Amino acid sequence: MILPRPLARPLARFAILPLLALLGLANTASVPQRYTLDTAASDVSARVPFFGLASKTARFPRMEGAVTIVPGAPEKAVIDVTFDATAIEAPDAVTLARLRGDKFFWVEKYPTIRFAGRALKLSSATQGTVAGELTARGVTRPASLAVTFDADPVRNSGKPVSFTGTTTIDRRAFGMKSYQLIVGNKVDITLKARMVPR
Repeated sequence: MILPRPLARPLARFAILPLLALLGLANTASVPQRYTLDTAASDVSARVPFFGLASKTARFPRMEGAVTIVPGAPEKAVIDVTFDATAIEAPDAVTLARLRGDKFFWVEKYPTIRFAGRALKLSSATQGTVAGELTARGVTRPASLAVTFDADPVRNSGKPVSFTGTTTIDRRAFGMKSYQLIVGNKVDITLKARMVPR
């Protein structure tokens, strides 16, 4: 059946609309999603065994950072977080003084700690690992952060997303070798952060 010319043109336009919509979605899906950390709702803690029977936990309540996630290319994700080591908190004054001193974080000389993640590998919509580097006390070592998001960070574009990241390090790798008969060498680090779109 041959349609009259006046009717054929509107139908052609309708046929093109879905194609344009698909192209628009494809472009949107590849646009990097950028977030900044909500510092008031973010926190990092470091737990270390003490005398082999208990543990002590220090906190770093002050931080700043940014997260970039590329839909369809999580390997291009960037998580860059800097912690204020001078703001470290500890359960007692003696522990706090030691952690701030030159045997541990030496905050007078090294006032910041940084985690720079350069690749996100998702095992599900809300779980994965971030490969990157941790810098503390002027030493940089590879570190892998296991992360769990409270919502799919790709599909939740434009909305705040919270996540928890965990890793374990050996403090000796960062030059913290004192008190080994008292303080354990393995340190469990937990980062809880809220990302807000920018």
